[in-house]
Parts: sequence; structure tokens; C-alpha cells
Amino acid sequence: MTHTFDRRGFLGLAGLAVGTAALSACGSNTSGSSSSSSAAGSASASASASASGSASASAAASTPAAISSKNPARADADLVIWCDNDRYPVIKKYADQFASDNGISAAVQVSTDVRAQFTTAAKVGKGPDVIVGAHDWLGQFVQDGTVAPIQLDPSVAAQFAPTAIAATKFNGNTWGVPYAIENLGLVRNTALAPDAPTTVDELLAAGNKAVKAGKAKQAFVFQVSTTGDAYYMYPWLHAYGGGIFGTKANGDYDPSKVIVNNAGSIQGATEIQKLAQMKLLSTSIDYNAANLMFQKGQVPFIVTGPWSIAAFKAANIKYAISNLPTPPGGGTMTPFLGIQMFYVAKNAKNVAFAQEFVTKTMTGKDVQIALFEVGQRPPALTAAYNEVAANNPDIKAWYEAGKGALPMPNIPAMNAVWAPLGQAEADIVSGKSQPTARMNAAAAEITKAIKSSS
Repeated sequence: MTHTFDRRGFLGLAGLAVGTAALSACGSNTSGSSSSSSAAGSASASASASASGSASASAAASTPAAISSKNPARADADLVIWCDNDRYPVIKKYADQFASDNGISAAVQVSTDVRAQFTTAAKVGKGPDVIVGAHDWLGQFVQDGTVAPIQLDPSVAAQFAPTAIAATKFNGNTWGVPYAIENLGLVRNTALAPDAPTTVDELLAAGNKAVKAGKAKQAFVFQVSTTGDAYYMYPWLHAYGGGIFGTKANGDYDPSKVIVNNAGSIQGATEIQKLAQMKLLSTSIDYNAANLMFQKGQVPFIVTGPWSIAAFKAANIKYAISNLPTPPGGGTMTPFLGIQMFYVAKNAKNVAFAQEFVTKTMTGKDVQIALFEVGQRPPALTAAYNEVAANNPDIKAWYEAGKGALPMPNIPAMNAVWAPLGQAEADIVSGKSQPTARMNAAAAEITKAIKSSS
């Protein structure tokens, strides 16, 4: 994620927080700057994820001291966990209890760029034992040899959403414990659009009606930006039988089969072009601009994820969440699923404690619900989801909007996709390029990058 995770990906080191061990010596370190993790996909969600809904939990704990962004290093403790600032209070609570129960010291360090900082620190033996991040980092981590398979009992795995567990798999092993699921959906301002549209035609009709009545400036808003956004573009491709990669016989994504320029993907890109020609899409609209328009009540509809909801609530917008609408002549517009999970480092200082903390403590219903409360994403643990969804219509709606969706590819080749495909979208929306030629060019660029990195 990580979508602006500026999601695409997910995150890094900003501050440091202490678990049961006293780490005051680290307090003088400076904070690292935030960065986006996947230039495309899981990003809007993660980075903004923090900005949405978890502020209250963060405020509940004192702001952690900063870690040096130039020389990230683990704290001096038996069990060290790196996570983002929003999840820090919850993870610290459970890490402290785990440490007390096992007679060890534990430290939770906060990061604004977990992926990059972990990769850097792990190479020099200064990384943590556990990190919290997005599932689409997995393939690269495995390729780099920085994470270890986890020993998750099959009976425990069965208690999670199947798609969440699927996202933790790579090369036949399980590499993490999932705790949250996120995806795009359609959010509408119910004062401007009381009913949920099931098709794009219905959405445009309702949106244009609001515009003609002088209640809205535009029928709907969808972020693009000058560099595009492949994460937001993907549902349009999928609706016509397109996508990113083909699959192997066992269902795994096949990096040798790039399909961003198959007939379905080109049709999806063509539909995006039509909306741009109707002045409904623009490269001047990025994540912040799109959300601001919705917060100001200027548009009845926005395509976004749970990371945006806190800002809508703060703006007193009465909203509702529904499935993405079906485009003309297409099938279901299905988004990618992003899964947040706990990883164990390959060179963990104490592998046994790291494995136990992740597979025993972080699989509990109480901790999964606590993490939901700071992130406002559907819990991955079924029992936690059922309890939350019973009283939270938003969470049920996000789940429904992601039903039938597949996790974002977690293979290393996905790193070659985000920028080229995103730029292809931007060029099509701006009118610089035509769909067929531009998607062919993107496919060639992606294929070349994959081959050069293998």
C-alpha cells in the first residue's frame, strides 16, 4: 500500500517508544521523514490509514521519541517490534504484557517508513524481531532473506478470513499473522445522493442531477494525479477481464504473464478515457484534492477506502459506503485487497519469543479488535470481525465492497508495475496518449523491468 497508503504501500521509522525496557537513551534521535511505500497500490490506504481513525489511540499514549532516519537500529531489549505511530499504543500494551508474562524486556519502536527502515537495518544486523506492515511487501522480503516463515497452527489459521491467510502465503509457506483487511469502495454524500448506485450509469445520472440542481460541482471524484494511481485504476481493468498478471495452474500470480495490455485491460483504460473526456477525471486531482472536494460537499460520490472516513466525519459529512458500481458492458468492479500483518525477522534476536508473540498473542480476538479501533479496518480474525460488524455498519459495508476481491500481488515483480501503470493512466486521462498504444507501452516497460531484476 502503503495509497496517499498515499498508500501504496506502507511506511517507516519516525519515533521510538519504549516497552518494558527503559530506552531513554534513544530519546535524542531525530525523527525520520515519512514516505510512501508502493508508488501505487496499497499506499493510499496505509499512509492515510493512519490519518484516519487512529488518532485517538495515538493521543492516548505519549508521543514516542524519534529514531534516526539515517541509522535505524533496534532498541536494547529482548523483543523489539517496529510499527507505525497509530498502532503503537495497542502493540505496546500487549508487548508489555507479553514481556511481563515471560520475564523478558520488550520495546516497541515507531516508524514512518517501516519497510525501508527495516530493510536497511536488517542488512547490518540492527533490525527488530517483529514488524507490522502490508502483505504486498512479502515477496521482496522473502527474496531479500529478511523475514522468516511463521509457525501458525492450522486450527488458528482457520479462524481468519481465507483471503487474509492467502495474503500471508508465498512459495508454500506462511510468513505472517494478518490483523486487518482494507479495500476501495464507493462513498456517497447521502444529502446529495440518498441511494447507492449499482452501475456507473446510475452514478453519473445521480451525480449530474445534483450538479444541475446546483448542489454539487461535479458528478463524482476519483483520484488520478500527474503520475496516475494504478491501485485506483485496477478495478476498471478487472471489470473487463483485465488486470496485472495472469496466473499459474495453482492460482499464484505469474510474473511472466503481464496482462495490463490484454483486451480487458485496454477496455478498462478506454472507459477511464471516456470519463476524462467528460471532464470527470483529471490529473490535477490527487488523493488530497479528491478528499477535500468530498469533505466540502462539492461531489456526491468518491472512490476511496477506510483511510478517508475520519476526515469525512470531521467535516460532518453524512455518508454511506457501498460496492463499486458496474461499468458499461463490464462485470463486477472488484478492488484489490490489502492485508496488514505481523512479520517475524529472519535474524530475530530471540526467534522463539518473536514467533510466540506473533502467533499466540496477536491472534487473539481482544488484540484484533483493539487494532481495529485504531485503524477502522475490518479485522482479519473472523470472530473479531463478527463482533465489530454487528454494531458498525461501515465495517460491514467495507467487507461487502471487497467481497470476491483478491489480495494485491505480493510477488517481487509487483514493484515493477506501480509507476509504469500509474503513468499510463495519467497519460490517458490527460489526453497525451491513446489507451491501446499506452497500455502496450506500459506492458513493455513492466516486462523489461521484471526481466532486468530477475
